[in-house]
Amino acid sequence: MERNAVSRLLVISFDVVDAKMAGPGIRYWEMARALAQTLDVTLATPERSLPGPGFRTHIYHLGDWESLAPAVDRADVLLLSGHSIMYTPELVTCGKPLILEATYPYTFEPLHFHAHEPRQEQWPSFYGNLEVVRQVALSGDFYFCASQRQRDYWLGVLDIMGRINPDTYAEDPTLRRLIDVVPLGLPSRPLQATAPAVKGVLPGIGPQDRVVLWGGGLWQWLDPLSLVRAIARVAEVRSDVRLLFPGTRHPNPIVPDMPMLAQTRAVSDQLGLTDRVVFFGDWVPFEQWPNYLLEADIGASLHFDHLETRFAFRTRILDYIWAGLPMVVSGGDETSKLVARYGLGEVVPPGDVEAVADAILRLLAIPDLREAHRRGFEQVRPAFTWERVCEPIARFCRQPRLAPDRAA
Repeated sequence: MERNAVSRLLVISFDVVDAKMAGPGIRYWEMARALAQTLDVTLATPERSLPGPGFRTHIYHLGDWESLAPAVDRADVLLLSGHSIMYTPELVTCGKPLILEATYPYTFEPLHFHAHEPRQEQWPSFYGNLEVVRQVALSGDFYFCASQRQRDYWLGVLDIMGRINPDTYAEDPTLRRLIDVVPLGLPSRPLQATAPAVKGVLPGIGPQDRVVLWGGGLWQWLDPLSLVRAIARVAEVRSDVRLLFPGTRHPNPIVPDMPMLAQTRAVSDQLGLTDRVVFFGDWVPFEQWPNYLLEADIGASLHFDHLETRFAFRTRILDYIWAGLPMVVSGGDETSKLVARYGLGEVVPPGDVEAVADAILRLLAIPDLREAHRRGFEQVRPAFTWERVCEPIARFCRQPRLAPDRAA
């Protein structure tokens, strides 16, 4: 990326960016950090912020245009999510080029989130999320998605909404100037341990125990239940294995606990594992997360076989890659292909408890487990650094423009 001090980019996060933050907040913070190496970047965050190297911060109130408008006025181009449009619709008519996040379809995760509710109560939420999709499709000047599979999905959405038209096609028949792939990334800086965090620190986890880490929240579209049941089988063979769920409470107070949290605790309780083999935390501060990744022996990411899986690109897998942490993952999504292709661990069928247990035991039997997988991690990491994956965004920002059909 070449230096361009002219383009002033405003990155607008709708999620908390603070000492404790979830995937969206981390994503916007890391993107701001990477893009600030070549652009003049401001990160706007609701209510509070976490300063970062090379970029300014602007605190605003979610849904309050007046508190966001000064930062918008100073910017040449905006990067934001469809959620930000719904909270602050004035962004659509501000006259600035809009880079819109399309790293998930907006409707699929909520289908799982609300599936336990009476059917008639699910429709208002569905229509609300469908409106987000519509607004995103109509409002963007450049879109970024996390995989080619997601790009195919969004090309279909853009087509049905009339955005693939004579004007946008004439500008670029490949449509890359309208929508390109920007995978979720990982920091180029190496992980550094700052303090013991897990082994010999957390009650019930000894210095020599082997730790299986669930690196994220307990969301409805994921399958921690199979992992708990698999760990019960592993515990019958090995007494030194511990399963850690360090993040059970979303750091954004507007996000409620999902039923999956209670379900996972219930299965663990029924199997007699809680606080003996299976441990639940609250949420790990951002600066302490590397310590957890470095002390774990295996990373886990399991999901069900459903629509969300097909289009998912799991943030937690990138964390494991960053840490060189061998993993056990369900097949079917884009990131599981990376695990299989580069030999980063074991890929198992969704919902197969026995396969999960066997995979964990096979990995734990490997002497110097991390070293045995080191080469694969070294091969894959360079392609996913934030600086590299953000290049399509930086390229757009060097020559920002309204999309041809929006400028007409």
